[in-house]
Amino acid sequence: MRTSMLAMTATLLGTSALAQDIPQADSDWFTAAQERLQTQLDAQPNTNTAKNVIVLVSDGNGVGTNYASRLWAGQQEGGLGDDYNQPHDLFPNLALVKTYNVNAQTPDSAGTGTAMMSGIKTKAGIIGVTEDVNRGDCSTLPGNTVASLNEIMTEMGKETGIVSTARITHATPASAYAKTADRNFEASVPEGCTEQADIATQLIEAMRSGVIDLAIGGGMRNFHADDGGRREDGVNLIEIAQTELGAHFAMDQASFEAAPLDGTPILGLFENSHMMYEADRTDEPSLAEMTAAAITALEAKSGDNGFFLQIEAGRVDHANHAGNLARVVQDQKAFADAVAMADELTDDEETLIVVTADHEHAIAFNGYCGRGSNILGLCMGINGDGVEHTGEAELASDGKPFTVAGYLNGAGSVLIEQPDGSYFGTRPNVTEEEATDIDYPQQALVPKSSETHSGEDVAVYAKGPWAHLFNGTIEQNLIFHVMHHAATAE
Repeated sequence: MRTSMLAMTATLLGTSALAQDIPQADSDWFTAAQERLQTQLDAQPNTNTAKNVIVLVSDGNGVGTNYASRLWAGQQEGGLGDDYNQPHDLFPNLALVKTYNVNAQTPDSAGTGTAMMSGIKTKAGIIGVTEDVNRGDCSTLPGNTVASLNEIMTEMGKETGIVSTARITHATPASAYAKTADRNFEASVPEGCTEQADIATQLIEAMRSGVIDLAIGGGMRNFHADDGGRREDGVNLIEIAQTELGAHFAMDQASFEAAPLDGTPILGLFENSHMMYEADRTDEPSLAEMTAAAITALEAKSGDNGFFLQIEAGRVDHANHAGNLARVVQDQKAFADAVAMADELTDDEETLIVVTADHEHAIAFNGYCGRGSNILGLCMGINGDGVEHTGEAELASDGKPFTVAGYLNGAGSVLIEQPDGSYFGTRPNVTEEEATDIDYPQQALVPKSSETHSGEDVAVYAKGPWAHLFNGTIEQNLIFHVMHHAATAE
């Protein structure tokens, strides 16, 4: 009897004609949930072959960081923030992703990038190779390299590209083309390491072979030996790309805008190291602009064969490492704009779009905060007589206010090293003005010069052909297998 009554109740709630008999049926929350339910009931899986596959990786944007960014974006538009949706928040398919490396509970981006691009888990710090490679030991490389999705898609006749706000030789973008015993071999390899080239050289060779058709990001220093360059062999890889590969080279906004989007190879290197944070960006393109250019160029060259594109918001990670949430959320908003751009420029019927992160950070959220508390600022009290917060800061047991967000470790630690090497400290009495300053490092507990990654799950959001295969809690390397299946399914 109990089972039949529950089934009847579920039927009543799911039937709009009868829902008005329920006293809460006039609530906006109720009707919005009914509309979402109907959308999900109407949804049909897309089992088309994916002509195009785009994976967008916001480096370090786990579930917690994504929450902070959602609130910030919504609050910038005048709302309370938590009911706001970023473009990927509205994607119809979702899974949680386990991010650990083979030898690391808390992962690094080399191991996670290899998982997503090659379909296997591997050790921290190595790229495009199996777990049988020991980090830094080139002699363990032979026989232990793996094929990346870019290589596989190229064999299928598709064009491929990489876009990043980090150095284009950094771990995540390098996972598209490099095989290296150490992610740090960006511009050179150790003496006696004859089994591999440095990562920058591998990129140029990938462009030469047609595996990479365009590469746009930062990291110019790894491609030359002139002032500010780090190449020990004296080779100018930028000149090689231009003269031998016929590539268009972009280094600022003007040369980026002048790039021919007709299939000509493109090498964009906009900073010596990483590109600027979005909050500080001048004379270089946004991630959304680079996304649009990459899609246009790849489509022009690929024709009916389609393309594969990896896009990374690399500096979300770096701002988290600095404990600087104000720059985290602005770079994540730039990433969300890139997601929206990729979605706008492609057709859901033939393009699989995958949005994810490689790992999370040690970010945490304090409570209990009233709605509308500035995600960068102080935790304000819950208003029992209304919706928005009271405007009065909540106080901790030490009698001081605290910010909504903080970090478990980092440069903002409240513990200060003493002359004898010991640590001692108390929390500063931070104000709303101080906490919301663009350069403010959030309060942290454990003192670290750079805040660390976290091992907790991240999310993967997807739409398009075979996106429904992202479901439940998955291993990170499954992302590769879903993308590959979508592109090869008949």
